[in-house]
Amino acid sequence: MTRKLPESQSILYDIEITGVKNTDLDAIKNLVQQKPNTRIPVFNFSPGVFLYQFGQLSYDKEKLLAKKESWEEERKELQARMDQNDNRKLVRRYNEVVSNLATLEKKITYGNWFMRTGNPRVIYDSAVTAESVRQIEFYLKNNGFFDATTGVSVVKKKKKAFVTYQIEEKSPYVIDSVYVQTADSTILKEITTHAEQSFLKSGNRYAQNDLSRERQRVEDILKDQGYYMFSKSYVEFNVFKDTIAKTVAIEKFIRLPASGRSHPIYTIDSISVTISSPSDAIRDEEINRSFEGVHYKMYRDRYAERIINSRIFLHKGDLYNRNDVIETQRQLANLDVFRIINVSFDTLGNSLATKIFTRPNQKFQITNQLGASVTEQLPGPFFSHSLRNRNLFRGLEIFEFNFRAGLEGVASATTEGGVYRSRELSASGSVIFPQFLIPFNFGTLEKFGRYNPRTRALLGYSYVNRPEYIRDALNTILAYTWATRNLRQQFSVNLLDANLIRSSLDPLFQERLEELQSQGNNLINSFLPSFVSSISGQVIINFNQYGLYQKNQASLWRIFVESGGTTLNLLNPSQTENRSLNYFQFFKFQSDFRRYLPINNRSTLAYRINVGLAKPYGISGGVLPYEKYFFAGGSTSIRAWQPRRLGPGSFTPDLREDGTFDYRFEQPGEILLEAMFEYRRKLFGYFDGAVFVDAGNTWNFEVDPSREGTEFRVDRFYKELAVGTGVGLRMDFEFLVLRLDMGIKAYDPARPEGERFILDNITLEKPLGERGQQVFNIGIGYPF
Repeated sequence: MTRKLPESQSILYDIEITGVKNTDLDAIKNLVQQKPNTRIPVFNFSPGVFLYQFGQLSYDKEKLLAKKESWEEERKELQARMDQNDNRKLVRRYNEVVSNLATLEKKITYGNWFMRTGNPRVIYDSAVTAESVRQIEFYLKNNGFFDATTGVSVVKKKKKAFVTYQIEEKSPYVIDSVYVQTADSTILKEITTHAEQSFLKSGNRYAQNDLSRERQRVEDILKDQGYYMFSKSYVEFNVFKDTIAKTVAIEKFIRLPASGRSHPIYTIDSISVTISSPSDAIRDEEINRSFEGVHYKMYRDRYAERIINSRIFLHKGDLYNRNDVIETQRQLANLDVFRIINVSFDTLGNSLATKIFTRPNQKFQITNQLGASVTEQLPGPFFSHSLRNRNLFRGLEIFEFNFRAGLEGVASATTEGGVYRSRELSASGSVIFPQFLIPFNFGTLEKFGRYNPRTRALLGYSYVNRPEYIRDALNTILAYTWATRNLRQQFSVNLLDANLIRSSLDPLFQERLEELQSQGNNLINSFLPSFVSSISGQVIINFNQYGLYQKNQASLWRIFVESGGTTLNLLNPSQTENRSLNYFQFFKFQSDFRRYLPINNRSTLAYRINVGLAKPYGISGGVLPYEKYFFAGGSTSIRAWQPRRLGPGSFTPDLREDGTFDYRFEQPGEILLEAMFEYRRKLFGYFDGAVFVDAGNTWNFEVDPSREGTEFRVDRFYKELAVGTGVGLRMDFEFLVLRLDMGIKAYDPARPEGERFILDNITLEKPLGERGQQVFNIGIGYPF
């Protein structure tokens, strides 16, 4: 890394921070302005620097500047010609030149792709180090360490600089007392009532950030109690230090307005809603009328006031409440009918005239996507088309049509040697109503407006063409969904989910299923012409916005319950005899918990616990619909096994001629238990690394004569938990994550007891273990 470096310069090779005992070490590390390049331990190699220097070999800034000048001249010439003759050819060329200039500007400023992906060598700079010291001392004082000191020592060896930041925290100052001073007795009463939620409490260490949070908290409380004009600028703090006792006394002072009188309290006097024309080309007919105390002014008579009223939480005579204003904007936006929603107020004395201005979204929205999905190690292209028709029946309903066609890589169960492309096609049409559609009116529209209630009626068709079978299905769904105001809990109930399924089997696959049937396994029933109906419910609990920012601790818990063929319990068994369709009765439950734990700003620990049960009963004949089974293995499951090929239990697949297991056949199960743990760390540029351990398996409730060892037994299931480990490389572009994981089998329950631990097969001669022990997974997005 130090090659060709001038004698006067040194690489910043390492930094160390000492003396931190009571404050946040990661926060202090973030204040250090210069950080060493990321290196691979032992090898002392920095991939980021290598990429950057590789890019420099072909980077010629002077040449790029000359090219920029040439294109600038062409752009000016084209601009002048377009002013005189604005033809399509000139416009196209002008846009090309402008685009080329933007790309060139990025190269001049940030370098070529290799330079932008990699990192330049970090050269030690004493001025930057001094600034880091200043920032650290500022941080310590803002967090109660008023007497703290920060020193720095720099050791240079062989053009390498080793920097140590030496911090002496000394005793932090704690809050001794907090008291409020204000001449407004009503505000004093409100603040005292909510004192328990204060961020400033006796015994806590002083922190400047807590003062800012407390100032915002006071504003939030008062804004929800009618104080429309109040702002946090009226809240001031005086901090008195006791340098002997190392304590502070904080005075919270609420200023009066410039008038010198108490802060005014405002009430809602009137509410008006304006639905403006979406464009100047559409004439405004100025429809005016009132509905339940709200005055409407609409450009056309095509919007249901009753639905809009259910999403407005401001009422005449109520105190002003900012939360209600925000919730009104949010729920009107959730209708997905308006593209502009603005709530403003006019004041008259202590009264507020509420004005809600909206402008409709475009009536039709068409989206086309062309991309690739990855299953079973092969990428497959897909095309999707969606049409959205807003305000279909003038009740703010939305009609959706979705079409998708694609190819996916799947392993053939009838032919050895490989992965084949499966053709899939699906189409559906649905109508989404912004309310609960129920036979009787229980006032649900008004009661549940804050929870974004929706009813979806869907009719769809799907087609799958695999080497083993062709399967098509017609389905219809009636679903209800709603969510809490902070989106922490999301609920859905499928009151009806009915599927009419037909299958056409490959002769070899049918022969295989008949062979299993002769051994007592009725899996072939899953491929008979079938009618599958169910009622299901799902709850998603999202703690701290899991999946959005990945900077704070966050969790997600999904609970799913489904009852299939429930209405068949009401029929006499004789009524289902001699039927042309196969019917199913089953119960299914799944609990999927995921947690994300940032360790510092560069590394994270994530884990997932996934448990499921699916039990057929009654008319099913001991068989589930094929789509209702659980499967283990694959890029989002136990990654050391091929997709859907692990288990069940200690079942041992047939052996191939080369002595490896024959994983051609999918292995459905009725019980699922999975646990996945992953350590993720940023490497350089777009690249992240991961180390993972996965454990799990599937089982059946009953003995399967065709697959020995598949039944779940309490006294042995823990011996049948497959364990895989491995490493992963990800390219995180923020909008897209490309993932490559290599899983290695560590404990294989398909082998005889005593021979199941196979991680010791990895040697210097066989770094990836024996044949079939490793599995490579390509994926899009994180596994969980």
